[in-house]
Formats: sequence, structure tokens, C-alpha cells
Amino acid sequence: MDKKVLLVYPEFPITYWSFKYSLEFIGKRSVFPPLGLLTVAAMLPQNWKIDFIDMNIDTFDPEIIPHYDMVFLSAMLIQQESFNYVASLCKNYGVPVVAGGPYPTSLWKNIHNVDHFVLNEAEVTLPQFLHDLECGIPHHVYTSSEKPPLDKTPIPRFDIINLKPYSSVPLQFSRGCPFNCEFCDIISLFGRIPRTKSPQQFCAELDAVYATGFRESIFIVDDNFIGNKAKVKELLKAIIDWQIDHSYPFSFQTEASVNLAHDKELMQLMYKAGFDMVFLGIETPVKESLEHAGKFQNTKENLLENVKTIQQNGMEVSAGFIVGFDDDPDNVFDLQIDFIQASGIPMAMVGILDALPQTRLYNRLLLEGRLLTESDGNNTHKLAPNFISKMPVKKLIDGYIKLLSTIYSPKQYFERCLTLIKRVPDERMVYRQFTFKELKALVKSLMKQGLSSYGYYYFKFLFKTLQLRPKLFSEAIALAIKGYHLFKITDMLVQEYHKSSRDISQYETYEQFVAVPVNESTTGSLNIDNLQ
Repeated sequence: MDKKVLLVYPEFPITYWSFKYSLEFIGKRSVFPPLGLLTVAAMLPQNWKIDFIDMNIDTFDPEIIPHYDMVFLSAMLIQQESFNYVASLCKNYGVPVVAGGPYPTSLWKNIHNVDHFVLNEAEVTLPQFLHDLECGIPHHVYTSSEKPPLDKTPIPRFDIINLKPYSSVPLQFSRGCPFNCEFCDIISLFGRIPRTKSPQQFCAELDAVYATGFRESIFIVDDNFIGNKAKVKELLKAIIDWQIDHSYPFSFQTEASVNLAHDKELMQLMYKAGFDMVFLGIETPVKESLEHAGKFQNTKENLLENVKTIQQNGMEVSAGFIVGFDDDPDNVFDLQIDFIQASGIPMAMVGILDALPQTRLYNRLLLEGRLLTESDGNNTHKLAPNFISKMPVKKLIDGYIKLLSTIYSPKQYFERCLTLIKRVPDERMVYRQFTFKELKALVKSLMKQGLSSYGYYYFKFLFKTLQLRPKLFSEAIALAIKGYHLFKITDMLVQEYHKSSRDISQYETYEQFVAVPVNESTTGSLNIDNLQ
């Protein structure tokens, strides 16, 4: 059965994570292409004609919808507004919608205008849907708790997309995480036993990216890259050989747990493979909050020393932080500021605790009668938790804004950047290329940032880098450009904070303000029957 199908990736809102204002310096439009949809494309019948639109890159003209037999959508929670918009357009045109990914998997009961939900892991549920479609009896929902081996996962269809507008290409080595953090939905989505691809399979995916002509960074999107250290070490040795054979065309970044700092061999293999950044889930320096959240792995560590050790082994550390835990003390905001400044972590992504669907936190708060709304997946920009917090909410939001305003003041940010520059070694396997594109970015940075209100701190940082670590000057420019985005987003959030403070005053209680449904997807969704 021949089909002409359109794969659509919904738009992300502008957040700290989008780096929209930094990407403009280097002529990019988005950080990552959608790995999930490109993998789904590889699983569709070969006789189907496949077109692809990433709404973060391409202009989406609704009038093309009737030209397709079916539209496939995939999204994370934070993309739900754009997802719902596209689904409603397809409904109006009478074109069936097939949907999967984290947002539909978590909240499919609340989503309208979707004809077929293909949920959980596509290696299991997509073949079932395709079989039933061929037989003329496709069902509304396909779901499975099976955790398939990743040797079933095909090479993503990088050939159907132009990678030039992206700053990095995502690849996946493993799924699942051995830890059991209360607020995290990864274990409900992918399980606690990490499943991995073979080194040969992963290197074949590197070959596919290389064949497109892309020569920048690869982000390994595993939620904990080192969940199975023995398998990771095998992979890293294969990546090193691949990099040598191809003259090191890629740098690598990934996410890991803080116990990476205890394994010198692992860090050195990552360094030799070309890893230059790792994202850690630090969350908070408050031990009681970590314990209550089930993040016991962080309570056994000297977190500042672990960060420093990883940096000294050649990798920048970025990290996630959370405020709003039940056990957070009143001075948690000052504790977070002090920790972040001492850590030398330039990109500290701080958010208010968010109760995601299918997490232990969500279920506990629902049973305690404290859940207010479903999550929109944007814990850095929604200036309120989606539950009744133990800390008075005004104190929580005021403290959160103070925290962000402090760590993303140019003075504090560039101080952390300099701490990082001093710690990482001069020598690295993959240096940032200085091409005409980078020259244009430098000139734009000098004009926009050097002549800005924070020009003194900007030039002080660059001159110090030239004095202390001249080989890392390109890295310093990149950090400065990322700062441009972070400063701008912080200013926007502060403005939103003042506006929301006025809006809250219209309601008798904060709970009434938060519980106002933003769209239909949140209405009537909070009840005990939804416990997963």
C-alpha cells in the first residue's frame, strides 16, 4: 500500500534551552534535528513517499496538508501548544494524524484531533500499527510496556533532512537509567536497566552523519550515558578508532551522573574520543532535598570536587538545578547561588520543580491533593510550580528570580566562564574550528556585546583568556555568545515576573491563578484514575 506521508516536528518555545539568540551569531536556526522522527522515518515502508518539516527551521504552510495521506507528529511536553495546533489543522483538512513521542505517551488521554496514538517505544508499537493499517483495521491506541533491545533500532534517516541549520546532531547509545529520582520520568518511559546499541551499530550512525557533510558536534542524548560503564568503555574505544580514521571530524557532548568523576579511565576515554562537555543533574546542594527526591547518588558525593575533577579532565560541565523541593530551606536560593558560582559551571539551567506525568512525584502529589495542573514541560519559564509547594509560593518565585538574576548577571557569568577556562587543559582532541563563519560570529559578538552595558566584563574575560589560555580563545568566544542568549532570556523572565505578579493579584488565591486551564489539554486531567 503506497502512501504519501508528512512528518512534522512541532515548534519549541523560546527558552533558556533553545539558545535562539546565540544561534543567530553562527547562522544556525535550531540546536538539534528531531532524532525520534528521523528514526521513525527509517521504520516506515520503503515504498512510502516521505516528506519532512521541522517547524523550528521550516515555514509550515497548512495548505500542503491535503496533499498527504497521513501526518506523523512527535513532540515533547514543551512542544504541546504547537503539536495541538498542527493536529487541529489536520483535523480540519480531514487528514489522519499519527502521534507518538514523550508528550503523547504521557498525556494521550487529554489530546484531541489524533487518529492513531503509537506510544512508548516505536520499535514495538509502530510495526503493530503498520500491520493493522495494511490490513485496513488500524486502532486508536498502540501501547506496550516492552523494553526492546536497541539492535532493532534502524539508522536514522539523516538523508531526508538538511543538517546545515543545526548546531549539533543527536545520536542515542542507550535508553534507561539505573537511578530512581522521584521527579524524573525516564525510568517510567525507558526503565531502570540501561539497554545499549553495539559499538558497530553506533559507528554506522556516525558514518551516516558523516556522509551528509556535517562536521560539527554530536550530542549523545542518553539520559545517563554512563549507566552501563563497561558497555560505554567499549563504545568509547570504538569511537576513538573511528575519530582517528576520519581525522576527528566531530566533538561530542552528553549527559551523565556525577559519579563519572570517580572513574579516571572513563573520563580519559571520553577526552580521547573528543568529548568536550557533559551535562550533570546536580539539582541542589541541599542534602535533605536530594534524599527526599530519591537522588541518593548525589548525597554521597562532594559535588563541587566532582565538577572540578571532570573539568580538569577536559570537559566543560553544564548542569541542571531545581528549587521548590519540600525540604528546601528558606536560604536555598543563596545556597544555589554560592554553589553555582564556586563550581565554574557557566550554563546552570535552574528551574522550579515540575511534577511530570508518570513520575513518583506526580503520583505522590496527586494522592496528597497538592497537584494543580498538568505540566507544560517548561520548568524554567512557568513562574509557578504546578502543585501546592511547601514554601510560600511568593517566596519561591521571588527567590527563583533573584537566583536567575544573580547567576546570569554578566559579572557573575563571566567569572564562572573564567573559572572553567582556568580548569580545563589547554590541549584537546578537537579544537573549535575558526572559519569565516566563526570570524563573522566574533565580529558580531564584538559589536553587540563589546559595545553593550556589560562590555567591561566581556572584554575582561576575553583578555584574561588570551593571557592565561590563548589556545582556548575560540571556546571563550563561544561561551560569551551563549551568554548573550542567557542574559536576554533572563531579562525577558524578569519582565514576565513583574507582569505575573500583577496578574496574580486578580485572584483570591495563588491556587486559583495556577489552576486556570491554559488549553483543553489540561482540562479535567487530574484525578486518581490517571495514576500510572
